[in-house]
Amino acid sequence: MRVTTISRVRTRAAVALTAGALVAGATAGAGPAAAGPKAAPAPAAECGAAHRIEQKLASGTTWRMCWAYQAKAGLVLEHVSYQPPGEPRPIKVLTSAKLAQIHVPYDDGSVEYDDLTGFDFGKGLMNLAPGECPGGTIRTVKVPDAWDPAQANVKGLCTTTRSRGHAYRMQGDAANKVYQAQGKDLLVYTANQVGWYEYITEWRFQDDGTVTTNVGATGSLSPADYDAGDGRGWPIGKGAKAYATSHSHNVFWRLNFGLDGSSKSRVEQYDSKVSPPARGQAAPTNRTTRTKITKELAGDARNMRWWRVVSTAGKNKDGHPRSYELVPGASHKYPGRGYTKHDVYVTQYNKCEQYASNNPLDCGAGHGRSVDKWVNGQTLTHPVVWVNVGFHHVARDEDQQPMPVHWQGFTIAPRDVTAMNPLTPRELADQNGRADDPS
Repeated sequence: MRVTTISRVRTRAAVALTAGALVAGATAGAGPAAAGPKAAPAPAAECGAAHRIEQKLASGTTWRMCWAYQAKAGLVLEHVSYQPPGEPRPIKVLTSAKLAQIHVPYDDGSVEYDDLTGFDFGKGLMNLAPGECPGGTIRTVKVPDAWDPAQANVKGLCTTTRSRGHAYRMQGDAANKVYQAQGKDLLVYTANQVGWYEYITEWRFQDDGTVTTNVGATGSLSPADYDAGDGRGWPIGKGAKAYATSHSHNVFWRLNFGLDGSSKSRVEQYDSKVSPPARGQAAPTNRTTRTKITKELAGDARNMRWWRVVSTAGKNKDGHPRSYELVPGASHKYPGRGYTKHDVYVTQYNKCEQYASNNPLDCGAGHGRSVDKWVNGQTLTHPVVWVNVGFHHVARDEDQQPMPVHWQGFTIAPRDVTAMNPLTPRELADQNGRADDPS
């Protein structure tokens, strides 16, 4: 889907003119906590009502956060906290989270785009129809530095809830007793147009504390005919007359953790190695080792490797430090640029470092403009996590018209944030650890 720089800008400017009039937003489905004599006081609001999202899900879990909007990054979530049933106060998770780049190089080497910093991604915010936000609320967003200031208010931010299926299922000791629950998510999303593409930026907050973020690319293939890097391209339409250019979508996110309200987290890497049976063992052995990441990191996903960000300020009721595990999604790693060669970067916080490539902020002479240049041996006291997930788009007949959404993203999963499954039924609340544990 290749278009010239001029056509991409013109397309987005035209979209800006469709913005609607200002409509006051309201929190979707938020409800007050159940009253009781020992109820904890309501947490202090970290933003005004117009920029606050608070959702209590059917299980009793409450997610709270603030939202902001930027001309390049689009939607930014701040002060994200999670309060499951049984926790007296919100557990802070993220100080901020946002897209950090969508890098789109074409297979024939003719062009490459940085859709956030090169085309002001945030200015392409689209109006959402009520049917696109079922059961939820569409909030009005004031787009910074809009192309047409008179049309700068866009009904473009959806907050709603969705079922995700089983949260758990377990056959009890009695043959006729089944413990099961259906999970619920808070869904927050926007749709932004860049050239022929429309990107759906989605954040899902589960009632068990899991957070998943995805970018879905949809819209249209470029109507022009191009040859791809392999000399043939992929034929679409009748016969072999029209060829769509293959290209990549390398999406970056920037996560600034604030576990338990502190930026002073630590990062750990875990690797497991399976060895053949030895010394009469009945099965292979699997040994897992932990590496403390004390310096900035450019990391690669591997089989049986994972990372976690660990709180230094809080523990769960079992006395274990709270943490969030990084679960990368499926990815087509693009080796063409230095900043796309790794799946995960961990850098020391620097306010100037905001975008993974072609960072537009002036960070000083010799600082470098991409995330790979920022990994230079600094000690990590305030780690920022950058995640890169790639998708190689080889077009197909089914991509027209319109193009189905193709998703790419990752998850952060709670690890020891609570002492037990936060959705544990009351009858099983005493089953924590060994049954013969005297404690």
